[in-house]
Amino acid sequence: MKLVELGRNKAGALVLERCAIEPLEQGWITDGNIEKFDEVAEAMRRLVKKSGSRTRNAALALPSSAVITKRITLPGDLTDQELEVQVESEANQYIPFSLDEVSLDFCVTGQSKHAPGDVDVLIAASRKEKVQDRQGLAEAAGLKPVVVDVESHAARLAAGRIVELLPNKGRDAVVALFEVGSITTSMQVMRNEEMLYDRDQGFGGAQLTQHIVRQYGFSVEEAEAKKRNDDLPADYRTAVLQPFVDGMAQEIGRALQFFFTSTPYNRVDRILLAGGSAPLPGLSEAVTAGTGFTCAVVNPFDGMEFGGSVRLKKMTREAPSYLTACGLAMRRFLQ
Repeated sequence: MKLVELGRNKAGALVLERCAIEPLEQGWITDGNIEKFDEVAEAMRRLVKKSGSRTRNAALALPSSAVITKRITLPGDLTDQELEVQVESEANQYIPFSLDEVSLDFCVTGQSKHAPGDVDVLIAASRKEKVQDRQGLAEAAGLKPVVVDVESHAARLAAGRIVELLPNKGRDAVVALFEVGSITTSMQVMRNEEMLYDRDQGFGGAQLTQHIVRQYGFSVEEAEAKKRNDDLPADYRTAVLQPFVDGMAQEIGRALQFFFTSTPYNRVDRILLAGGSAPLPGLSEAVTAGTGFTCAVVNPFDGMEFGGSVRLKKMTREAPSYLTACGLAMRRFLQ
């Protein structure tokens, strides 16, 4: 569980005020479902306390698997009320639940490229109980939930800042973002703020922990702690880490091939790695060597100022883990 608090300086530039991570035990959250509400709520309370934040407004996120999204095109001359009625009518066609059972929202994303005078509208819907679970967690930690976003959207928002640092501000660049989670890795391919492709892959950092358990006989908890603290036997890098890194690079290469065979594209301009396992020694180099495309580890705080309470060495080490949390914190300035 991650927390990021952003502010702005007098010149309007972003400032990282606080960031913190609180580990969750295996099984507390499964496939985005909160299985142990009290334990997760207590972890969130610890996270807020650890961060030292006094901000009470919070943005939280649901996994993409818990949200149905659909882009539709509607006439551009509708009033807000007419737009809402039309969206509900369209949503009935795409959502396999009664609208009474879902939390539904939408936003106009811009003029339609294919129908002059029309607008593109993004619809998002999730089961009410999933949204209410997130709201309940925030409230249990003394926070006021003001935004419930989608994890992949928040990650793209934060990654957009990094893309703008590329040559020509990333204009027309095809960028593949891999966010390596514990169990799954989410892949999103973007170009000029448009998502070309997204897919979840069944590999993640927990597999490395399992390899450590099998190799050395540690418990899962011991293995996770030793992995985080870099306190493993001398042969760890050659016997466990390097084969895992090579395997992960191959998985990323395979995922890219799926993208190429499913779309008109046959190359990407940049691969970005985020998530807790992104900084593994040699991973970005292995991905570059295996795919032929430049690969870099994401620091979502690049170009920001840092508040006095930020521990720079720790933050730099953990920065790739904060991509989605950083995107959520950026929502503060998009209201």
